Amino acid sequence: MMMPILGSVLFAYAGMLGLCQGLERHYKQVWNRGCSRRMRLALRAAGWAALLVSLLLCVQAWGWAMGPVAWFAVMSLAAMGLVVLLPYWPRLAVALVAMVPVWALLWWA
Repeated sequence: MMMPILGSVLFAYAGMLGLCQGLERHYKQVWNRGCSRRMRLALRAAGWAALLVSLLLCVQAWGWAMGPVAWFAVMSLAAMGLVVLLPYWPRLAVALVAMVPVWALLWWA
């Protein structure tokens, strides 16, 4: 049961980061250059997709009765982590998304 919970947190973080980086201001904060319109739309779409995966993992862990409630808690936790990291360590905030493929490999192994 721990793997879907951890996965939901990681995907929620990735989703929040995708939505955050889909904004010109935050993209420029991390990468020191502007963001094309196509990249912004791709980041936002990837962010929403990651949040959807996070919801599905929460439902897998807790069922439809408590899954959406847990998903809001997971999204809040992920957003808080991003809010704390982004002003001080913006590159680290982006690098933490690398944990998602590591989790996926552990999940399928």
